[in-house]
Amino acid sequence: MIADVTIRLDWLRKRSQPRSGQAPRWVIVAFVFCVSATVVAHEAERTRVWIAFSADGRFVLDVANDPMWMLLRLETFAGGLVPAGLTTEARDARLAQLGSVFADRIVLFVDRHEVRAESVEYLPPPSPDSLATFRLTGRMPRAASTLRWLYGLVADPYPLEIRQPDGSTTIEWIQGTNWSGTIDLTKSFTRPTRWEIARQYLVLGYTHILPKGLDHILFVLGIFLLSPRVKTMLLQVTAFTIAHSITLGLSIYGVVSLPSRVVEPLIALSIAYVAIENLVTRELKPWRLALVFMFGLLHGLGFAGVLRELGLPRGDFLTGLLAFNLGVEGGQLTVIGAAMLSVFWFRDRPRYRQVVVVPASLAIAAIGIYWTITRLAA
Repeated sequence: MIADVTIRLDWLRKRSQPRSGQAPRWVIVAFVFCVSATVVAHEAERTRVWIAFSADGRFVLDVANDPMWMLLRLETFAGGLVPAGLTTEARDARLAQLGSVFADRIVLFVDRHEVRAESVEYLPPPSPDSLATFRLTGRMPRAASTLRWLYGLVADPYPLEIRQPDGSTTIEWIQGTNWSGTIDLTKSFTRPTRWEIARQYLVLGYTHILPKGLDHILFVLGIFLLSPRVKTMLLQVTAFTIAHSITLGLSIYGVVSLPSRVVEPLIALSIAYVAIENLVTRELKPWRLALVFMFGLLHGLGFAGVLRELGLPRGDFLTGLLAFNLGVEGGQLTVIGAAMLSVFWFRDRPRYRQVVVVPASLAIAAIGIYWTITRLAA
């Protein structure tokens, strides 16, 4: 049995300075960057996993992802193609047919033996912005003591929440297609300390910017490129930080909300705007600062959407929220610091704008426009 599982896991892993004449080269670079960037920005995996054990030895396993992302991935294993213009009803009907294909991407390894689900059910998303869920049910071996877990579809980190029959829970963050740690099933789970929660969500906030938040990175770089003056950059970053902190908190507490199909195109448009304005002005105008603040409100809604999908600890809600926001700030400061270091010795030279600002802003603007169009069309 162990050899069979090992063979299947191996298979899963395998599947799973310019002159005027150089302007067209920047267009080509921007186009190639656009095509590749769509894969990186805001990964659609949005993975959540829950597994609950009952006193009679049964388990219920829920795995939630973006439904269209899930369909695209599963069709590659089923040997089919996703037709253009697929309706929501047709998508959900096809996902329901692919339940066994999905179950093959899941490995529950209990006491050195694989446990297979007895049934697989597809649960459509309750709303357009919600996740779809595959629910697997089965029975654990008698006196099961340890569990290891593997999900062979995702690349990003995601939370695995495990609930014992006594109601105690634990959350382990899994790094993509890596195995979980060995989880002891013979005892109640202890609640993580506030420091452990803060450290966990600090890392989640940071990694949402670096390396995964390419759209937020490009917006911050667009802010940076307006002027090499530190004061100009700090004023914009401060306005952006205050704004996105406001909407992040208000959205998580349910005070304000916008669907992602509205927020994501507007975020892309904000990237294009700041980059295009860099091409026509060199000074920080009052309207620029006001617009950066408004765009920060939008980005805060985007952060909130990610944090809502990740989930926040019920007993330490505020701790997780503040730590995530601090992680986001740390990621943004890292981007700014790296940008400053990369142009530090060149920023006061006469050709700085021609060599750095104009080409970089053109590339960022092209990506922002491309994302706006593709997100509106999605």
